[in-house]
Amino acid sequence: MPEEMPEQGEIVMATVSRIMDHGAYVTLDEYDGMQGFLHIGEIAPGWIRSVSKFVREGEKKVLLVKKVNRSRRDVDLSLKQVSADQRKKKLLDVKREERGKTLMGSVAEKAGLGEAEAEKTEEILYTKYESLHDAFMDMAARGPEASGLKLAAPVSKAIAEVCSKIRLPSVEIRGVMEITNPRPDGVEIIKKALGSASGEGDVGVEVTYLGAPKYRLGITAPDFKSAERAIKPVISGIQQKVEKKGGTFKFEREESKKTRGA
Repeated sequence: MPEEMPEQGEIVMATVSRIMDHGAYVTLDEYDGMQGFLHIGEIAPGWIRSVSKFVREGEKKVLLVKKVNRSRRDVDLSLKQVSADQRKKKLLDVKREERGKTLMGSVAEKAGLGEAEAEKTEEILYTKYESLHDAFMDMAARGPEASGLKLAAPVSKAIAEVCSKIRLPSVEIRGVMEITNPRPDGVEIIKKALGSASGEGDVGVEVTYLGAPKYRLGITAPDFKSAERAIKPVISGIQQKVEKKGGTFKFEREESKKTRGA
């Protein structure tokens, strides 16, 4: 079977293996240590006096595959042509891949899987998901059974146990509600209006008392789009209930937050 090679234009992770006067040799981490060359002219813009000032042996770099010669098994790479966004995305992808492998290792240990059994389980997960990280994030959110995959009972149990410890990524949008009601039972009216606020599915709604007449409304969701979609009906529902009973309602947005998941 021929050795797999990267495609021209692909962004890869590589480890610097040897520094030369005219560039540096690297090994491609995702291609079984295949060797590639980073020419001095592709390290940084302008004239470079010393390659070692920009790259060091053992250092990992995000590189662009500039040219591939399949017959000679040569791969020419570029560092200076990699944008900040490309570098950021690649590093995130690598981090997620490593996290996925770590979680799979925990599953294999808990289920008592041998190497062959663990590989077979990975193959099953890859039939539906693009990565192990995606698989575990989905199963952490919906449960192993929601994947629809035929997993052995010990494996499914191990996955459920591992997923129960995963902190899912989420975002929060929030704001301060200023609510008043002059009626004798105004406090109860406000409590009922706020108590009616709820989210659906993976959207959470939290109301915090800040001190009359202010209350903080927080909406948590997997992403900002879902949170924005959820907050409008919640605000509208509270406002209608408050104003219907002769109260006043005012809402002011605060800064949104994003939490980091696994």
